[in-house]
Amino acid sequence: MSSIDVNPHANNWLGLWTLYTREVRRFLKVYTQTLLAPLVTTLLFLAVFALALGRAVQTIGTVPFMEFLAPGLVMMAITQNAFANTSSSLVISKVQGNIVDTLMPPLNAHELTFAYAMGGTTRGLLIGSVIVIVMSLFVPMGLDNFGLVLYYGFMGALMMSLLGVVGGIWSEKFDHIAAVTNFIVTPLSFLSGTFYSVERLPDLGKVLAHMNPFFYMIDGFRAGFIGQSDSNILVGMLVMAGVNSFLWIVAYRMFKSGYKLKA
Repeated sequence: MSSIDVNPHANNWLGLWTLYTREVRRFLKVYTQTLLAPLVTTLLFLAVFALALGRAVQTIGTVPFMEFLAPGLVMMAITQNAFANTSSSLVISKVQGNIVDTLMPPLNAHELTFAYAMGGTTRGLLIGSVIVIVMSLFVPMGLDNFGLVLYYGFMGALMMSLLGVVGGIWSEKFDHIAAVTNFIVTPLSFLSGTFYSVERLPDLGKVLAHMNPFFYMIDGFRAGFIGQSDSNILVGMLVMAGVNSFLWIVAYRMFKSGYKLKA
């Protein structure tokens, strides 16, 4: 059966799988840039904090500082790379004018959203797994609750992957997606408790931190390793599910309407 005979209401599993594998192969082909570079960057962060604060800050609560810091660095790498994968793929396709090659096949908006989002999520989780393995050679990476690590790792990567889809569709040139990275992704990542406990913040800082979905993502992921959290784990799960649902709907509507995709 040719592609023109496909029922428009049926799921195009072959097309979805093809688009997903294209996104995965795209980042695996340049693994030195997409896998090794984030690993080195994360280890450099770890080394800098160890040298700068290792003696000044011995513990965060009852947890050794480096054991507290490590999961936050892992999650930061996961999210940044999940976002970069989807956003760069879409922006490059739009700038080069070959986005039409993705839109022409019989893929519906949900399938396009799923394939792009899962491609970015795969990159984020793969990088996170590699970093955990390598980082455990330098820092004790205890595992208190694997379920939390898996849930928050996946949901965090998915959130940033979907945000990358939304940002990539909205952006018309590389400057636009760079602005999203510099003024949204990076500030929210650094102000989410990646390097510190929000319990040390003043009351206003705590309120603002609890309004940041990145905080719940990092706090829940860290709790899976150290067994302690600065927020209610169930609330964090619900926040992540809600944010991802919202971003999925936005991405779906963008693909469905052809927003900034069709000339």
